[in-house]
Amino acid sequence: MATFSELGIRKAYIKALKELNIIFPTKIQEEVIPTLLGKKTDLIGLAQTGTGKTAAFGLPLLHSIDHSRAEVQGLIIAPTRELVQQIKKQLFKFTKYIDGKIFVEGVYGGEKITKQIRALTRPTHIVVATPGRLLDLVEREAVDISNVRTLVLDEADEMLSMGFQEELSQILEYNTSKRNTWLFSATMPEEIKQLIEGTMSADVIKIEVNKNASVNENISHHFINTNIKDKTNIIIRLLNRRKKERGVIFCRTKAGANALAKELQDNGFAVAALEGDMLQKERDKVMRAFKNETLQVLVSTDISARGIDVNNLAFVLHHQLPDHIDYYTHRSGRTARAGNTGQSIALVISGEMKKVLEIQKTLGIKFKEMAM
Repeated sequence: MATFSELGIRKAYIKALKELNIIFPTKIQEEVIPTLLGKKTDLIGLAQTGTGKTAAFGLPLLHSIDHSRAEVQGLIIAPTRELVQQIKKQLFKFTKYIDGKIFVEGVYGGEKITKQIRALTRPTHIVVATPGRLLDLVEREAVDISNVRTLVLDEADEMLSMGFQEELSQILEYNTSKRNTWLFSATMPEEIKQLIEGTMSADVIKIEVNKNASVNENISHHFINTNIKDKTNIIIRLLNRRKKERGVIFCRTKAGANALAKELQDNGFAVAALEGDMLQKERDKVMRAFKNETLQVLVSTDISARGIDVNNLAFVLHHQLPDHIDYYTHRSGRTARAGNTGQSIALVISGEMKKVLEIQKTLGIKFKEMAM
């Protein structure tokens, strides 16, 4: 196993990594970091959620910054406010011991834009942003991205599935200088292939880890045969068995997430719903409670769970299987992060075994039946 020193990471960054208990690089870091440090190139990095992609692009990006130039040199675009905040926080921690300050600013919806405009008047080297808020700031001339030399698209498949293709195209028009684009994703849908054709060079380097498994190999997959009426009782029994474990329960609809969360609360569980109609203030409150372990379980829709990055989640539970197979990858990726193991458990009703078999075949995984 290689060390960060052997990959070319400077000592000051290695010291900060050790403080964060990041001692050895993950597979994606081991392959991506020396490539990006070695030459200026476009790059596609394919790896499951929770495998350390932030350090894989973040460390080479920090190495590329000239802190004496007070201009935005690096731009990271991510799909959600939570992910933007996490990336910014991680980069800040990486720079703890370096000589010369690298300033990172995060911009996203759900916060007063005037506050972010004021923050961007300070010298800023890297901007981490959600697409909609960044476009708004660029159009107001509150941030200049014309000198960006490195553009990172993180969780690109999630960004496109959330409908940000038009915003991304407009943003790219404001940065027409010679830049390198680094795209990171868990899956490779058709929309990403179209995006690549328009924005990346023909000789783009593609690095894919665990090619035969688009789902983290540390996750075990299970199904429970049931019917619609018994689903809540089964969830209650599962949670009673796992009182010291934390997880996320996925529902297809906002109404379903709210109804299930209410039912579980009435049965004495520390649970809250996370869904799209919530005010940002309410969402932040729920996420804080979940991260500080006041809540045991989140009940969430697929879109609302985007960007959740919480370590030590033991399981994800599918109240219904998702309509899109890519969503199964993203749901399952909420567990087994940072080298841990986890379980993905699907409640399956009559007629749904066909979908289980389809997911098995497409993703190269194996489901085991779980008895209740």
